[in-house]
Amino acid sequence: MNGFPEGIERGFAAARQIADAVLLEGYVLYPYRASAAKNRLRWQFGVLVPPEYTAQGGEHSHQRTECVMEARADDRLAVELRFLRVQRRTVEQATANGQFEPVERLELADRVLVEWDEGVEERIELLLPVEELTGTGGQQHGFRLPGVGSTELLHEHGTAVGRLVRRREQVDGLVRLRVEDLPGPYRAQRLTVEVENASTWTPRRKAGREEALPRSLVSVHLLLGLEHGRFLSVTDPPEWARPAVQRCRNKHTWPVLAGPDGDRRVLLSSPIILEDHPRIAPESLGTLYDATEIDEILALRTAALTEDEKREARGTDDRAGAVVDLAESMPPEVLERLHGAVRGLREITGDSGPEQPWWDPGGDPTVDPERDRVLVDGRSVGAGSRVVLRPGRRRTDAQDLFLAGRTGVVEAVLHDVDGSVHLAVTVEDDPGADLWRAQGRFRYFQPDEVTPLEES
Repeated sequence: MNGFPEGIERGFAAARQIADAVLLEGYVLYPYRASAAKNRLRWQFGVLVPPEYTAQGGEHSHQRTECVMEARADDRLAVELRFLRVQRRTVEQATANGQFEPVERLELADRVLVEWDEGVEERIELLLPVEELTGTGGQQHGFRLPGVGSTELLHEHGTAVGRLVRRREQVDGLVRLRVEDLPGPYRAQRLTVEVENASTWTPRRKAGREEALPRSLVSVHLLLGLEHGRFLSVTDPPEWARPAVQRCRNKHTWPVLAGPDGDRRVLLSSPIILEDHPRIAPESLGTLYDATEIDEILALRTAALTEDEKREARGTDDRAGAVVDLAESMPPEVLERLHGAVRGLREITGDSGPEQPWWDPGGDPTVDPERDRVLVDGRSVGAGSRVVLRPGRRRTDAQDLFLAGRTGVVEAVLHDVDGSVHLAVTVEDDPGADLWRAQGRFRYFQPDEVTPLEES
């Protein structure tokens, strides 16, 4: 690999962190065990099945990326097609006569092995002069990844106790590229890149998805780079290019500008909708694969798994095992970094770190939550005031609706940075009210969501 010019390779290197997150999104979900229900139906993004399976399985065999670019004279287009190839792993146990027999589960000292589909990363790289893609109907590039198998012996205390048998099926694919000059005073082109699964596999009648996956391209996405030119944003193009961008037709993929803000040399075409210049949070410690959760929750939950659950996770997949090891080795100060960050306001105020918050209510003499008061229906309400709760349907937490008509005690009057006022309230007759008050945990309502009660 690394056959691209230095400038393109540098741009791709900056974008690959996001591309890797796309590649492995949903690869294995918490609790990172093959037996978990969440991991029974996998490979949800960017799956291109063999053409003969589309009618039977309802999935597609191709994707299409269209965008507008400003290529310069003698420019070259770099294409990096990236995807996972399903590798089916089965487990065999050693027998007394020195043979091996398939088993559903093999327990070792440090892990529990079961049948599992692993994902092997594949890349197809092309570097093409833009002029060769213009006005000639474009180019078509085919590729073939042959079937391959391997066997891994498993030993404990110097004795073979089993083996893992892995198999990848042959996969064929096509990449079609075409460039069209756009009319007008600006030198711009429309780039079309189509990726297709060209495997000739013919499924049996009523074949299941599990049979098609080993012959599919999974998590398919593209990195596109220009040696000298630039790409235009699909979501926020300049006005002169907006009509041309609106005529672009993308199927089963979404192109965004990748790399640092302001850099337009690299485009990422992803099966997951992203914004331009997406970034990985600097607090993130590594790939956790399950973006339906946040890193802090996943790290805490993973560290809390039982030892048997961790053994099964380590035996499910090496990537799952790495998540378990990461959660176990995470020091408290690193975990604290995951608790939250305000980036936009930090940029405005010039604050460079969490040690100096952009606003500290304790250090602002203009606010005092325990003494401040607010007028509600002509009455002064503050800490100690009794109110009837009238949660509004449009902006409240759905669970607060169950408190409608209950009485509560205002604990504090809070002002946020937008100038809004919030009342921190404990519910009367709540047996846990003293505990919530000691922990500073309250329910929050705006002044028009409460009715003051007459002071006794």
